Amino acid sequence: MVVQHPIKLIVGLGNPGPDHEETRHNAGFWFVDRLARQHNQPFRNESRHHGLACKLNIAGKEVRLLKPITYMNRSGQAVSSLANYFRISPSEILVVHDELDLEPGQVRLKTGGGHAGHNGLRDIMSALGSRDFHRLRIGIDHPNDRNMVVDYVLGRPSKIDREAIDGAIDDAIECLDEVVKGELSKVMNRLHGSR
Repeated sequence: MVVQHPIKLIVGLGNPGPDHEETRHNAGFWFVDRLARQHNQPFRNESRHHGLACKLNIAGKEVRLLKPITYMNRSGQAVSSLANYFRISPSEILVVHDELDLEPGQVRLKTGGGHAGHNGLRDIMSALGSRDFHRLRIGIDHPNDRNMVVDYVLGRPSKIDREAIDGAIDDAIECLDEVVKGELSKVMNRLHGSR
């Protein structure tokens, strides 16, 4: 089994403010919010890093959570600021985001690759000067019309879809010890075989 760098920073992507809280585009926020709650760690405003952050102990390792509050298309500003400050390399970062190409209930882990039109990923790649970070992709499904994508991601999922997304988040959190330890191929086999 190939062990990669341990994860030191988990970034949940979303848009700030109550209007966006329950929208599909905030699936990354849902993930880190649930993780922080499980560890009884509140997020604190880190204005110099343009985000909300907290620190957890996962699998005996110190891991920072970050929610950029710059809006999705400027997410890289927060990620690069915090990563540079704590000397965290792209290979030690996991970005959690909504994924149009997966159905609700599906969750996939990948390393590197393109941004597939996701503005948050695009900005992070630009700010870090690298695409070598890891991504946890949470399925939200596709509206099947490219012209409807913006309204779709900024809309709320149905009750059934939200339950499926929450289930996928639970599945991913159950694997987080292995993710943090860098046992990514093991997690890929586990997650990609489920649902």
